[in-house]
Amino acid sequence: MANFFSDDSPTNLTEFTVSELSGSIKRTIESAFDHVRVRGEISGYRGPHSSGHAYFSLKDDKSRIDAVIWKGTFSKLKYRPEEGMEVIATGRVTTFPGSSKYQIVIEALEPAGAGALMALVEERKRRLAAEGLFDAARKQLLPYMPKVIGVVTSPTGAVIRDILHRISDRFPVHVLVWPVKVQGEGCGEEVANAIHGFNAIEPGGPLPRPDVLIVARGGGSLEDLWGFNDEIVVRAAAESAIPLISAVGHETDWTLIDYAADVRAPTPTGAAEMAVPVKADLEAQVANLGARLAGASSRQMESRRQNLRALARALPSLDQLLALPRRRFDEAAGSLGRSLELNTMNKRRSFERAASRLNADILARRIAERRQRLNERASLTERIVERMVDRLRSRLGRCDAALTAIPSRLQSQTGRARDRLTGLVARADAAVMAETRQRRHAITAHDRMLQSLSYKNVLMRGYAVIRDAGDRPISRAAGLSTGTAVAIEFADGRVSAVTGERGEAVAPPSAREVKTAPAAPKSPKKSEPPAGQGSLF
Repeated sequence: MANFFSDDSPTNLTEFTVSELSGSIKRTIESAFDHVRVRGEISGYRGPHSSGHAYFSLKDDKSRIDAVIWKGTFSKLKYRPEEGMEVIATGRVTTFPGSSKYQIVIEALEPAGAGALMALVEERKRRLAAEGLFDAARKQLLPYMPKVIGVVTSPTGAVIRDILHRISDRFPVHVLVWPVKVQGEGCGEEVANAIHGFNAIEPGGPLPRPDVLIVARGGGSLEDLWGFNDEIVVRAAAESAIPLISAVGHETDWTLIDYAADVRAPTPTGAAEMAVPVKADLEAQVANLGARLAGASSRQMESRRQNLRALARALPSLDQLLALPRRRFDEAAGSLGRSLELNTMNKRRSFERAASRLNADILARRIAERRQRLNERASLTERIVERMVDRLRSRLGRCDAALTAIPSRLQSQTGRARDRLTGLVARADAAVMAETRQRRHAITAHDRMLQSLSYKNVLMRGYAVIRDAGDRPISRAAGLSTGTAVAIEFADGRVSAVTGERGEAVAPPSAREVKTAPAAPKSPKKSEPPAGQGSLF
């Protein structure tokens, strides 16, 4: 301890700087509380800071202490802090000289008993269920006969041996083991990374992609199985695209991964039985189905053979089928020669009749008639074209005359339009000025009317308006009770008051005037109010 007394000081006290005093207090507290265990409830936790450190408070029903977990310690915690969680924190107490505060630097954190762990599990289960991670609609069906099985467990425990032995007995398949820690610090992160790793394997790659996953661990206490209650493990199981079987603990042990998995197995051995069928049973079933298929095929072939024989007996012979068509063909072949001769004779007679109607005189007469008709039509066309040309020439002359007269007409129309526009502008200016004067007179009249009807003119004559706490005017004393806070509005501002008994007024303990104004000159004394009417002044 530093010597606080000095012979040089008139008060026998040594003078310290603020930094020296803060450093002495810091050394004193750190030496006295270098290793403590504190039980309290986490308050104000918002997750780790961007720097990786976590800042929050520990409190009980009477006191509160600031707490901090440095980045290196936070990553090694077995139980992560959560808002409202009751914990036992181990660390040292130190001060922060910059703001004269003290805090506990936490080095270890654990829930305050098994009851706290169960409460934490139930709270986490409720929150994740509200997000839909445990919905039955998300769960996938297990493949009936997987080719590759992925197992997430410890490579040194009895669990992996039981799973491999059971799979080998039932149906030997390719098994991939992802070794992880199944309890203790970092267990949750390793299990979640294993699930994500199996899902990241590409189909058809050098490493076969599993058809089903098994997350397994033997039995243990709630603390031993705590890693499978971690939120990242539950989310990894829910997001797995590969069907996942949870086999954590014994049949009575339940963890949060059991709710997110597609299927929960009571034991690791039970998970192996769910993953693969029994090969001997499948072989017996296949043999039975093969025998049944062979017998059914044989009976079907024999039935078809008998039906074919019956149909063959019912069919007529080839000679019977071709007898009638052959007779028809012979008759047609016999009459074909005579028919050709008759047809040739008929065609010759028709040709001779047509040739008799054709001669040179008839053709010359028809050509002359067609030439005369063509000449008449050519002359008619020439006359029509001449008339059309004359009409178009006359129309063109009229258009030329009209175009010549257009400039003079346009000049006269422009002058008349300019004069008319000037007159309209003058009339519009006069109308606008008249309308403006009329509106100004109307507004002035309305303003005078508003001033004459305003209640503030009444206040200028010595009256006041009493308002309640909602700034509503009070017109009758019956609407007030004793001790009611009111505001009295005068012409120059407002004051606050508290009502008393009928006939008296009580000023509030700390009256605050909304607006302060110089005292008004005394007005002549007015007549007393009627009996039964109280006064607030």
